[in-house]
Amino acid sequence: MLLKRNIHVNIMNVYPRLLVVLTMISLTFPALADESPNAKKPVRIITNNWTSQVVLSHVTGEVFRTMGYPIEYLSVSTAEQWGALAHGVAHVQVEVWEGTMSDMFGRMVQEGGIVDVGTHSAATREEWWYPQYVEELCPGLPDWHALKSCAKIFSTQGSADKGVYYAGPWEKPDEARIRALGLNFEVNVLQKGDDLWIQLEQAYKQKKPIVLFNWTPNWVESRYKGHFVEFPTYSPECETNPSWGVSKSYLHDCGNPKGGWLKKAAWTGLEKTRGCAFQALQNINFDNKQIATAAALVDVDKLSYKAAAQQWLNQNEALWKGWVPMGCIP
Repeated sequence: MLLKRNIHVNIMNVYPRLLVVLTMISLTFPALADESPNAKKPVRIITNNWTSQVVLSHVTGEVFRTMGYPIEYLSVSTAEQWGALAHGVAHVQVEVWEGTMSDMFGRMVQEGGIVDVGTHSAATREEWWYPQYVEELCPGLPDWHALKSCAKIFSTQGSADKGVYYAGPWEKPDEARIRALGLNFEVNVLQKGDDLWIQLEQAYKQKKPIVLFNWTPNWVESRYKGHFVEFPTYSPECETNPSWGVSKSYLHDCGNPKGGWLKKAAWTGLEKTRGCAFQALQNINFDNKQIATAAALVDVDKLSYKAAAQQWLNQNEALWKGWVPMGCIP
């Protein structure tokens, strides 16, 4: 009886300490508590219609695969992606740009439709852009006033004396800006983002003047010298108060924000249902150079998105392995 009693006492003494240890483990590896490697469901990652976003999506997908997740890629427009994320049709968006998506992103986060999963180190800018040699043909650039006297050199056969600005297939207030600033330009909206680079390459070979939509981070900065047009400095009032700024009558008489953020977004259920993927997404972080290099593998070196992602992963193994949370490799 004495032996049995001592055993009982020892077990009762050990149990609280064991409970503490188990609690610490569950706090250290929270993702393991709500998911099993044998019961993981696919993570659906949004792909948009520009190169860096698609390559980074595939890089992210391969990081998730190392944790045992099946991956599906959903090609969704920037306008439709918010509903897809809010309803759990899609789970992850790795490139949310301040310049084009801040309004919807902020609204969806505030309403609880999506989760802000953090900001990349990369600083963004989206603006009219030209190759450096154009400055010899249009003195005064990058100041926007130069475009008033040089518009004709940007004309095409079908535009008469009006300059042509090449835009991508994304909603931008370019026509409103042209009107507000009194520029003698028209907008040629191209059907695909890649069509911008076809126009750029053709113009560059002939040293022909061209002004087109560009952004950073983007592969272009790693291969071409050029500059953004410096329009009047952005202010939120530029979009809401016609009497603000240069025009006094029209909105959008300013440039786009400089040094904007680049964020990651997720479905609100991702953390609970796929905890390791959510933690990894929090850790994933790209800078401008890394993104430009990844995009150039497709747009210049002509690799497929999948092959470009794999090459990037091979060249940055120490970096991405640091994104994988402890305890999340099956």
